[in-house]
Amino acid sequence: MKKIELEIVALSHSLAQTQNYAIVLGEQDGVRRLPIVIGEFEAQAIAVAMEGMAPSRPMTHDLFKNALTGFEIEIKEIVINNLVDGIFYANLICLLDGKQTEIDSRTSDALALAVRFGCPIYTFEFILEQAGIVLEEETEKEVQRARRSKRSDRQPKEKTLAEQSVEELNTILKSSLEQEDYEKAAQIRDELNKRETS
Repeated sequence: MKKIELEIVALSHSLAQTQNYAIVLGEQDGVRRLPIVIGEFEAQAIAVAMEGMAPSRPMTHDLFKNALTGFEIEIKEIVINNLVDGIFYANLICLLDGKQTEIDSRTSDALALAVRFGCPIYTFEFILEQAGIVLEEETEKEVQRARRSKRSDRQPKEKTLAEQSVEELNTILKSSLEQEDYEKAAQIRDELNKRETS
């Protein structure tokens, strides 16, 4: 069966399930998108790796990567290989001394490791046919507006990052790192960097 390469194009709160997140994978040579609902912990693990942040202590996925690397096991690729009753299944394709081994994995964990190893993500045509979507440009803009609106409705009116002083930002950054809220920490870091360059 021919594999189709995917890339991570978005990570956001799930519109359908408030406690979960949605990671959207895009067909590398096409227009289809594959949305997958994942848990908060896995979403945070993916966001931290994508932002290139280094937590003070290794997270579970970092520990697993360090263990594999320590034993000279490389993850060559991950393959989202099945979809049953709305649940995605994935395999880690690992190499050790030139020998290839497949390890069963939850898709969210496989994606968190793919980001850390910088390895490609694949799936098959039948999965994209079942769960893939094609967003028209206007539809995509409407979804983004709905997400922004929903976020602003939920949050109390407080000062934005741009309105806070450098001292306030550093205090919030420290607190975010202590609480392991790496997504917020990344936003604060970006705001501080933006101020340094301007």
